[in-house]
Amino acid sequence: MAKAQSILHYLILSLSLLVSAGAFTGNSVAAEANINSQTVTRAGAQASYQGSSQYFTGNVRVDPLFSVSDLTPFSGNYVTFESGARSAWHTHPAGQRLVVTYGVGWTQEWGGPIVEVHAGDVIWCPPGVKHWHGASPTTPMTHMAITGVVNGKSVDWLEKVSDEEYRK
Repeated sequence: MAKAQSILHYLILSLSLLVSAGAFTGNSVAAEANINSQTVTRAGAQASYQGSSQYFTGNVRVDPLFSVSDLTPFSGNYVTFESGARSAWHTHPAGQRLVVTYGVGWTQEWGGPIVEVHAGDVIWCPPGVKHWHGASPTTPMTHMAITGVVNGKSVDWLEKVSDEEYRK
């Protein structure tokens, strides 16, 4: 029970930080008060898709949660990496928050060590920092990715992570 409360606490904190960040980018959170009602997007209402082999190694599924809008300068997706699957090296112009929801994953910043992450862990990828993330070699991993957008762009894809880099 305590772990579930801790995960909920991290999720609420992460989302509140993103909402606060939106206010600093000139998108007034107060503008949401002009909307007359809540919007519910049902689970499964948006089709899942395979991560492109141009940007991912291994089997990766993306489940869209929400898109960028005038009021929210960020998008959200669940991304599931099968064992051994990973992203290519990349950066984000506005940063990215990852909330690990299942399994065991790895992430690495350029020039740094591979860091193992588990369900409940929250990762902040600062703007412009070259990194990758994915599953461990033996365990799948799912994370919720909340990604900021600057001038219509959320990611700059770079070279793939080699097997040698992944196995360090």
